[in-house]
Amino acid sequence: MPVTIKDIAKVAGVSHSTVSRALRGNSAISPETITRIKKIAEELGYVPSAVARGLKTKRSLALGVIVNRIDDPYFSEILQGIEDVSQSAGYSLFVAASDRDFDQEKGILQAMGERRVDGLIVCSTDFGENHARQLQNYDFSVVAVGNQKQEFYQYMVYHDDFSGSQQVAKYLVELGHTKIAYLGNERAPSTTRNRLAGFNHEMKLANLHVPPDYVFHAPDGRIQGGIVGGQHFLNLDEIPAAVVCFNDVMAVGVIHAFQQAGLRIPEDCSVVGFDDIEFAAYTNPSLTTFRQPKYQLGNMAAQLMMKLLDSNKDKTIQPEMQFLQGELVIRKSTSKYGK
Repeated sequence: MPVTIKDIAKVAGVSHSTVSRALRGNSAISPETITRIKKIAEELGYVPSAVARGLKTKRSLALGVIVNRIDDPYFSEILQGIEDVSQSAGYSLFVAASDRDFDQEKGILQAMGERRVDGLIVCSTDFGENHARQLQNYDFSVVAVGNQKQEFYQYMVYHDDFSGSQQVAKYLVELGHTKIAYLGNERAPSTTRNRLAGFNHEMKLANLHVPPDYVFHAPDGRIQGGIVGGQHFLNLDEIPAAVVCFNDVMAVGVIHAFQQAGLRIPEDCSVVGFDDIEFAAYTNPSLTTFRQPKYQLGNMAAQLMMKLLDSNKDKTIQPEMQFLQGELVIRKSTSKYGK
């Protein structure tokens, strides 16, 4: 049987209401009594009931978080940022992966509504556009991580993908590359559009032509998607001298496909990723990439969520959009053209 407040009161020789106030740190209880009761509670193995607290506060003390995939290392760092804030505020996380599947997303949203989460942090791009009407049916605050359309989200924390991709292309141009390809992810149309736009903008500034076959959207953003993209470029009459990839995982797939075909990286082709996930520094060769502030994105999103919850859902609170800048990380998968 779990230890209750009445059990603590019996050992402490006080009323259960005194124990309840002491555990909450109520100023009506002396500091000495609070310390003694908390010590007894710890010794007995008392675990506060989230359900009981929720009944008093009219909150579930749970936050929903939707990501694309649990096994994607990009999201693990975002989740850590969310967790560090939510845990210190007394909230638990209900995490679900959508895999960018419409019906699966719909079911997840319904499940979170049934569990009465106090707030929802959406890390899955294009989610709002697909489920805008359904989101409006639930009475919880929503914060988006990622560059989403503002008509669907009033509160958002995002990274400047356009600028990041532009900086990657500029770096390759400065290395002397002129035949540069872009590998996108067709399962992330919104993010792919933003990154491709930044890439195209910089190529245009450099007066460099991008052949239609040099832009290819793989069926997914995983290693296999990168392999498919790499094989596409290998089958062209003229293989690009550099490839900008949607993310680091796909870049690993491209490098694998190229190396299997006998190409040397970066001597025969420079490859750049995006995100700077942890293992990007340990690939062979180590991956040049654009570092997103992933932990900070999650941390700031959770802080914004706490701000919304503390406001008691005050309808007068102004929409808030916060954006962060990343940085180019140069490693061994890129080199000057012809080197």
